[in-house]
Formats: sequence, structure tokens, C-alpha cells
Amino acid sequence: MTEGMEYEEFVDEGYEPGNEELVCYFYFEHVDEVEFEWAAGGIAAESSVGTWEPGLKTMNDSVKEHSATVFQLDEDNGRISVAYPPELFESGNLPQILSSITGNIYGLEEIERLRLLDVEFSEAVAGRFLGPQLGLKEVKKRAGAEERPLVGTIVKPKLGLTSEEHASVAYDSWKGGLDIVKDDENLASMQFNDFDKRVKNTLDAKKQAEEETGESKIYFPNITAPVAEMKRRAELVMDNDGSYVMIDILTAGWSAVQEMREYLEGRDIGIHAHRAQHAAYTRLKTHGISMLSIAKFARLVGVDNLHAGTVVGKMEGGKEEVQEIYSFLRSDWLEKKTTIPVASGGLHPGLVPDLVDLLGEDIVIQAGGGVHGHPGGSEAGGRALRAAADAVKEGKTLEEKAEEVEELQEALEKWGREET
Repeated sequence: MTEGMEYEEFVDEGYEPGNEELVCYFYFEHVDEVEFEWAAGGIAAESSVGTWEPGLKTMNDSVKEHSATVFQLDEDNGRISVAYPPELFESGNLPQILSSITGNIYGLEEIERLRLLDVEFSEAVAGRFLGPQLGLKEVKKRAGAEERPLVGTIVKPKLGLTSEEHASVAYDSWKGGLDIVKDDENLASMQFNDFDKRVKNTLDAKKQAEEETGESKIYFPNITAPVAEMKRRAELVMDNDGSYVMIDILTAGWSAVQEMREYLEGRDIGIHAHRAQHAAYTRLKTHGISMLSIAKFARLVGVDNLHAGTVVGKMEGGKEEVQEIYSFLRSDWLEKKTTIPVASGGLHPGLVPDLVDLLGEDIVIQAGGGVHGHPGGSEAGGRALRAAADAVKEGKTLEEKAEEVEELQEALEKWGREET
């Protein structure tokens, strides 16, 4: 019987990954008692076929062929690249993939910090995943916003409004010119705001706003719940002519998101992905999982929209990091449709030119307080945000557009504007 494998045996700097392999890029810090190469090998071993005990009597040459390989070592920067044979992963099972590459390795005693920086999926691993159902172009087309950013709002306050009050805020926002209204991430089915009533009332308000404005509008109701209930809620949305659902993808879990995407296949329904809880994984730059990696998981399982950072506003996220995520979501990738990136958090009309300059026009700009905090209320706030987006389309400055739209002038007087 073949002896087991030492951690160092999982390191081979002369190895060249095959086209079918999955590749992960890690940053890590280790205790002084072990060498960098030993710790690197431990990460590859424990995320594939190895274990702490090198004398396994159950190890054989066939098993060794499935081992992960550290093929790049950068000790000065604490970085390694690891290649995984596709046979290590169950096709179409994201939880199983993540149990390997983001699993027990985070608990290794000798590894003090570990961060998944990026992951490259091969077609062999990614093939069975559906990807987004609609894609960026279809989402913009539905709203008639092919030549400008999509603009939307989150009903505020996030909790406390009745279903009727919620629908009224949504109606005012749509009437002001916004394309999208969404629930907030922690609004589900509450004693004061029942999900079924809210969906029916808000979709009725959407129809009314569409009739009065002559524009198509979109509503993202938050269906996040146990999977069976998410399916029931999605059916209710579709029964009332809704065309989108929203899921808190990290708190619901990847299995749930995958199942919902498969459940909605062929039904022309988009999934808006909220990233609530992401900072628990992404905030520390020396530990956790990068937002770029999460974005790849999300696009793979099939979300059409994803909160992806703002650069400006109240949410953490550096310029280069956020731009890289936005570029990925809109890129050609594994024959999957694109996901439209969403900027949300501390935004207002005065930031629109900066956002477009930094992130491009193929985005969703969502403002909560920056709409409902307008001196004239939600309708005026919606009109101001839409005017800012129209200014970009028309090649005008905000100040020039504000001469035409009083509500934009009021927004600029309240919140100002920032220059990148």
C-alpha cells in the first residue's frame, strides 16, 4: 500500500495547471513554528485529498492523482496559487465546491489568516451551472434604459411601514421616474407588513405608475425564507405579473439560491441578489473571502443583479477592487449571461456622474435616503435621481440639468455633488 503524503508533497512549482482545473489564489499568514511551503501545502492538502497524518494506510496512487497542487509560491507577499483537478468537485454543486476551497482550511491551527483572493472556474467545473436567466441587456431593455444607468430606490424606512404605506412609497418613486423599487434586505413577511399583501399592493401600484408615466417599471420583492416558502412567494409574485424576485444570497445560502434559479428556469423571472452579510467574509483584507470571489459564485448560480460596491457613498470598498468586480460581472465568461452590477449605499443624485465615470453606464444606481430624504418627498427624490441619470445620457452637467428640473436643484442644494 502506498504511504500517505506530506504537506510539502502538495507543492510543485514546475506544475502547469490543465485547462479543466479549477484554480484558487490565496493569501495567508502562518505561525512561526512552520515554514511557508509547509503551510502552503497544508492548504492544498486539506482542501483536496490530504490530512495532517502523512502515514495514511488508505492512501494509494489513484487517490494521489486527485490531489491539489500549489504551483506558485510568493512568500514575500504571502500568496499562493493552487490548482484542483475537476474530479474533486461534484458537477453543478456549489456548496460542495465551497466546502473544499473555503472549508476546513480556514480552521487549521497553523494558519492564522487565510483569504480567498480569486478563483478561476473551468468549463469542466462550471458547465452545469445555469448562470443568469435574463442578463444585463435584457434588464436594461425591460426598463427602456439602454442608453443610461438604471435608477432605483429602496423603500425606507426599511422596517415599520405597512404594506399599504410601502406601496404608496413605491408608487411615488416610480411616478418620479425611477425604474426600480426594491424591498430592503431584512423586510420579509412581518406582522406589520405581510408579504402577500405587500406584493399585491406594490405590484398594483407599479401598474398604476406604468399607466401614468408610459414607462415600464420593475419591483424586487424580497422572497428570502426557507426554500419551500421562497417558491411559494415566487409563485405569488408571478401570479400578480411580477417579473423579478430578490434573495439575500449569503444568508439564504448557495444551495437555496441554486435551487431557486433552477425552479425559475424558463419562466422569464430575474433574480436580484442582495449581498447582506458579505462584509463578514470580505471586510478584512487578510482573511475571509473576497467580494470578487463571491461575485463569481453568484453569477455562476444565476443572479441577474448583484450589489457590488460603490467606491463613493457609505459602503466600504476600494476603487480598483470595485471596478474589477463590475468588469467581471459584465464580461464574457464561460458562456454565461452577464450580471448587472448594482451600486447602493449612501447614494444621492449628486453622485451619479461620479458613479458613471468610475463604473460605466451599465449599472443600477439605487438610492434610499438619497430619494426619500429629498425635501419634496419620494416623488421629488425620484425625479431628481432620474434627472441626474438623464443628464449623463444627454451629455449635460448636473448644474445644466438642474436648470430644467427643480427637484434636482433642490437635491444638489441639500447633498451637493462630489468630483472624482
